[in-house]
Amino acid sequence: MYLSFTYFPDADIGGLFSREFQRAAWNWPKFIDLLHHLWVPILVLGTAGTAGLIRIVRANLIDELKKPYVVMARSKGLSEVRTVLKYPVRIALNPFFSTVGWILPSLLAGETLVAIVLGLPTAGPVLLEAVRNADMQLAGSYIMLSSTLVVIGTLISDIILVIVDPRIRYN
Repeated sequence: MYLSFTYFPDADIGGLFSREFQRAAWNWPKFIDLLHHLWVPILVLGTAGTAGLIRIVRANLIDELKKPYVVMARSKGLSEVRTVLKYPVRIALNPFFSTVGWILPSLLAGETLVAIVLGLPTAGPVLLEAVRNADMQLAGSYIMLSSTLVVIGTLISDIILVIVDPRIRYN
């Protein structure tokens, strides 16, 4: 928020709409105004877990590049790009795809924080208010939704692993 206020003084990033569009019916100018307000939450949520995922891929790729089959491919004269992209990158991406399933619930948790900070009218502030008021039904249903996203995310990551790595097959 500080950077957007400093470098984009005309940008109004609080809330989802400008004042003139808050009560207006949906039309093209209101949609464009929504896009002008969504770039900060999208940027924050999109880059939240990126560093951890990059570290996972990097560590696995470094391990794979030291294996004998990569050394053999290099010694046979295969180009470096083909040597790296053919097998080591594909194998190093397996842990990445297995952890991608955990992004869905973390997006939901991150959305809660971003919505509270930016004043967005989403489910995040509703959860915080439910916890403050000891509304166990609402808070429990929100947590149940998050748990369901964990299961769905794990299923999606398993399906992606089967598609990406032909060595993995479920009977």
